Amino acid sequence: MARDGYVVPADPQVVAAAAVKKKTQPARSWILINASGQGTILDADKHAIMHRVQIHARDLRILDPLLSYPSTILGRERAIVLNLEHIKAIITSEEVLLRDPLDENVVPVVEELQRRLPPANLILQGQGDGKEYPSGQNDIEAGEEDESPFEFRALEVALEAICSFLAARTTELETAAYPALDELTSKISSRNLDRVRKLKSAMTRLTARVQKVRDELEQLLDDDDDMADLYLSRKLAGASPVSGSGGAYWFSASPTIGSKISRASRASVATVRGDENDVEDLEMLLEAYFMQIDSTLNKLNTLREYIDDTEDYINIQLDNHRNQLIQLELFLSSGTVCLSIYSLVAGIFGMNIPYTWNDNHGYMFKWVVIITGAFSAALFILIMSYARYKGLVGS
Repeated sequence: MARDGYVVPADPQVVAAAAVKKKTQPARSWILINASGQGTILDADKHAIMHRVQIHARDLRILDPLLSYPSTILGRERAIVLNLEHIKAIITSEEVLLRDPLDENVVPVVEELQRRLPPANLILQGQGDGKEYPSGQNDIEAGEEDESPFEFRALEVALEAICSFLAARTTELETAAYPALDELTSKISSRNLDRVRKLKSAMTRLTARVQKVRDELEQLLDDDDDMADLYLSRKLAGASPVSGSGGAYWFSASPTIGSKISRASRASVATVRGDENDVEDLEMLLEAYFMQIDSTLNKLNTLREYIDDTEDYINIQLDNHRNQLIQLELFLSSGTVCLSIYSLVAGIFGMNIPYTWNDNHGYMFKWVVIITGAFSAALFILIMSYARYKGLVGS
């Protein structure tokens, strides 16, 4: 179940002024969201960002929109560097820095972070004060608090956003591709072929983007050390997320996964004693979104197979039409050869040349014409029979 947080939005005047100056803003615009959900627009250069979150320039370079870097999730000593398509963020144990907050694809991520980052105790405190919250924030079950670290809540929002974004793009592509392919099979035309070509190009690009995100999640799941580097709160506190003395343990609950871990399951797992290398909780989070992105990739692979099958069907149809043209060409060529022989004999006898052997033998022309016609017909039948035997023409 999604976490509904106590929202403290950014100053509306600041946001409005930033929107008016969107075209004149530098490419280094950021929004800072703290643990209580408050947002602040920043125009900081890379040195200020590096000093604030204590990362190297090579890590910040990954978030440069002018450079083409694949999807990456890096764990550093005090920050998580996140580059997932349009989501370029730096997550610490207390705040989130998100790049280009006015981008149309980033705005929903900012709103979701402000809604879900505040811990449950702030929400319950706000409910006790009698404050009103947006719809859905009063659905928190009593006693069921999200004990996940701040950095994991922010990471979950980012993963959920990118998985939902890529899934939506895949659905749009499927909606446009399948009718176009069906129309192409019923009528082969230049317009339909060009339409399918563009859809196939879009599918190839989208598949590459989904594959990069999937590969990054798979790489994280295969390396426990990389997952351990993402435990920022644990590294700062020097304690494990699971302890026999009642330490905090958490599970992710995302509305996009459609599954909810019961309290009994949480309690049974919380009894397991962990250590600093215990990454089971993060592994469950990453695995859930890995399954979702893998499902999106499978849809794209299914679409690719459908396109390949359609191409094979089109090629078979074109081969059939080509064979029909070859058959017609062979038929016409054979008829031309036979008529040429017949015309040759008729032309010889039609010449104004005196023949001594033709004297007093006027019937000779008729017999030659008849014999030549029979020979031409027999030759035509022989050629067509041989072609049918070789499979060049249909029966």
